[in-house]
Amino acid sequence: MVEYRLGRRYINHMVESQLAALDAVFHALGDATRRRMLRDLHDGERTVGQLAEPFAMSLAAASKHIKALENAGLIRREIRGRTHVCRLEPGPLASAHQWLSFYEHYWTTSLDALERLLRAEDAAGQTKGTTT
Repeated sequence: MVEYRLGRRYINHMVESQLAALDAVFHALGDATRRRMLRDLHDGERTVGQLAEPFAMSLAAASKHIKALENAGLIRREIRGRTHVCRLEPGPLASAHQWLSFYEHYWTTSLDALERLLRAEDAAGQTKGTTT
């Protein structure tokens, strides 16, 4: 990541390859099947057959999903004899988390405002309940 200082603000500019890698991660995470496969890999290595098992899909279809995860760098596939074994590679998830954390204040601010509103409603309801 290249950083440029502009006045008091820092503007982050990612090099083109980093942006392409981030695009691949979000593309891979955009599919529920691939997210489930990643979750399954959290518990340890799995074969392609094991990753495909929870879904009503062929091994060829599962391989396409696995290829998308591989292209994003989210998993690594190793061939052991005739068996393809996959394992989680968490590095690209950390990059996606870093990118998303820049925007975190948008939703935490909204959630904080909602919490204040709900607490105010609870307090108003408790006050009404004690005066009647």
